[in-house]
Amino acid sequence: MTLHAATRSIGSSSILPFVPRISPSIAKIALTAAFLPMALSHGHHGGENIPEGSTVSMDPVDTTLWIHIFLQTFTFGILFPLGMVLGIIKSRWHVPLQVGSTALALLGYALGHLHKGREFNEKNVHAKAATPLFFLLVAQIVLGVYLKLHLERGIHGRIRPFIRILHSVNGKAFPLLSWVQMLFGGITLLGFCQGDHLGQCAAHFIMGSAFIAYGVLLTIVLLVGQLWLRRTGRSQEFFDSAVIAAWGCVNTFTEHRWGTEWVKNDWQHTAMGIIWWSAGLAGVWLSKGRDGTPKRNFIPGFVIFITGWAMSAHPQELMISAMTHQAFGYTLMAVGVTRIIEISFVLKDKAAVSEDGTQINSFQYVPVFLLYAAGFLFMGATEEQMEFVAGSGMDAVAYILIMYSLAFLVFLVVMMFINVYDRAVNPQSKIALNGHARSGDETRVHDATEFELDGLMTDDEDDDNAASRKLLKSEGGEQNGFASPSAVGRQNERFA
Repeated sequence: MTLHAATRSIGSSSILPFVPRISPSIAKIALTAAFLPMALSHGHHGGENIPEGSTVSMDPVDTTLWIHIFLQTFTFGILFPLGMVLGIIKSRWHVPLQVGSTALALLGYALGHLHKGREFNEKNVHAKAATPLFFLLVAQIVLGVYLKLHLERGIHGRIRPFIRILHSVNGKAFPLLSWVQMLFGGITLLGFCQGDHLGQCAAHFIMGSAFIAYGVLLTIVLLVGQLWLRRTGRSQEFFDSAVIAAWGCVNTFTEHRWGTEWVKNDWQHTAMGIIWWSAGLAGVWLSKGRDGTPKRNFIPGFVIFITGWAMSAHPQELMISAMTHQAFGYTLMAVGVTRIIEISFVLKDKAAVSEDGTQINSFQYVPVFLLYAAGFLFMGATEEQMEFVAGSGMDAVAYILIMYSLAFLVFLVVMMFINVYDRAVNPQSKIALNGHARSGDETRVHDATEFELDGLMTDDEDDDNAASRKLLKSEGGEQNGFASPSAVGRQNERFA
């Protein structure tokens, strides 16, 4: 289907007859050919104004670079992930959105080479990561064009399943790769994470991103993953505890450089790794009952709580750094406490509030969101960032509130993406005006009731009962298309 035909089938404005008939594949190739020479013809700045020992110049950020930042953040942080979701649900909007996103991405790529003002070292991590990300984008375009051609005869029939898998995996990896590239962009813009700061900077960004990723996964499981979790025959704590144990093993042997003297932070971080893998193993054991059924337990929540307590006690040189780490620790402690409360008292050791997993208690959102907040607070607590904020005149309270605001925005975007998926794969769960959901069983009961009522009515009764039937339908429309039990009862009494 051409782009013109796909868009016209959706039902758009009257200008569509004037849109040229061009396929998505040709559009992608044309855009790539148009923007790539312009981008490649402008290399990075020479860096003659960069002070010795630094990776950025002291020049201000110009408008072109700001446009590049916001455009690429919007494209790779919103449009491409949304296009991925639309591809998963087989939406006809998938191809048009990805074509437009590719055009914006190439435009942003070109603007990143055309800006003036602040100069950057040519070997910065953001520039290095841009090249493989760009080629992955080109590969995704090529794979998409191949699949769009629907070549299924001969050798194409044998390789098409593998092409589909590659296209799917590459597309699902893009949100993660985009997140990493956006972090690299921020690091490069400010010239952070260089020299001796590299180790602690990497630890903060990796661990902070891990907390956010954990929050994203819990959001997915909470909103649409309960039935999948039931099919696995495992409880949520089994997977959480297994990851905690694996991560603890890594921390145990990597936080201290073996063969050197032990310092205070080495002891703390290594001991934290030990408690993670030991508690994780205990959590895996407790995730199964005597009869082999999945069981909930407190272990992951407790591990998160004790981790937050340890992090809040880390000694810091700057007051703003101490307050930020303390806020991070308290937030993580709140994650652990609220997680234990959710499992033990809200769910009472059940997998979900309802059997079908569609009902959600409002308290269940609390530990999930706090994971996002903890991740942003920890990523924003590196040594260089703390020095930068302290020199800007901003106080710790304002900085912490900004981190919480970012957490709310990412939390909102993730829920919006999940909602798009949920509404597509669960079309029967239509939300009524009064906030209640109408299930498939309720729909069938309503249809059967209407059929039975119509069969009981005679031609002589039609005139007398026309008003009653109109009222029945009206009340059903007010409750998302089906009558209330009281209305059905009144009609049955009259017909009896």
